[in-house]
Amino acid sequence: MTGPAAGRSGTIASLNISPKKGQIKTPVAEVELVAGEGLLEDAHRGFAHRQVSLLMIESIEDQRARLGDRAKGLIEPGAFAENITTRGLDLLSVEVGDELAAGQGVRLRITQIGKECHTHCAVYHLTGDCIMPALGIFCEVLAGGTLRVGDRIEKL
Repeated sequence: MTGPAAGRSGTIASLNISPKKGQIKTPVAEVELVAGEGLLEDAHRGFAHRQVSLLMIESIEDQRARLGDRAKGLIEPGAFAENITTRGLDLLSVEVGDELAAGQGVRLRITQIGKECHTHCAVYHLTGDCIMPALGIFCEVLAGGTLRVGDRIEKL
């Protein structure tokens, strides 16, 4: 086998931002990441060690299948308020401290896996379930730059 190990790399399936916290994020074609801060136009910019959030499209698709009719039109990239939706990169195998490289020079360090939800998000209120508390990955931005949908993302 040549190239990176299976699950160590993938692509960016969606990039998502919102002007306020607690909202479903809107997909955009590209984003600008600022080192030590996060996504330039996102409400979570500068949010301590959770500057950027990631979720696998595979997890979103599994959730959509489990919820069936309740998920129609609701469970899409950005619905769980993740900034970066990945495809092919196994986020279930990462650990705090691991680094990711994406696009042209963007570097992220994983700072948290999962989160405690003090108040339920918009998706939880619509469907009765949310996967971010268990499957969400949070990062700090080590090196900023532009990311575009379709860019490569890999575990270093």
